[in-house]
Amino acid sequence: MVGHLARTAVTLCAAAALAAPLGTASAAPSADRDPTPRHRTPQPVLIDCAQRPEVRPEAFIIACGDGNSVLTSLQWSRWDARAAVATGVNDVNDCDPDCAAGTFLAYPVTVRLDRARVAEQDAGQTRFTRLSLTYTDGRPDGYPAVVTYPLPG
Repeated sequence: MVGHLARTAVTLCAAAALAAPLGTASAAPSADRDPTPRHRTPQPVLIDCAQRPEVRPEAFIIACGDGNSVLTSLQWSRWDARAAVATGVNDVNDCDPDCAAGTFLAYPVTVRLDRARVAEQDAGQTRFTRLSLTYTDGRPDGYPAVVTYPLPG
């Protein structure tokens, strides 16, 4: 009886050991099928101040020279080949009495990226070349309700 149980256990272990690689091999995608359609355009990117491409960033510095205008808490509802849309906050330095001693004030905004273009420097990369902010509840002194910035293309 003990010999029978031992043989059964060995047989089951051997069967499991042989079945494991088969399961993995059968689950692997076929080498001749490319899961990425070739007709799809690469997703456009947003280029940050360090010239790095980003997709759906949580924050973005608008004023690269001094950091006095930053988008934060970005929640993207759209990001495709034509446009990207997010809600978030534009933290803007009031520069009072000067920018070094100023206070950052938060303004809710809707962010829109559009005008995706193939990059001049990198022909394989599509970049958004325009950023628009719509202030939804207050805005910095002297700012219009909608501000549009060109982005490097």
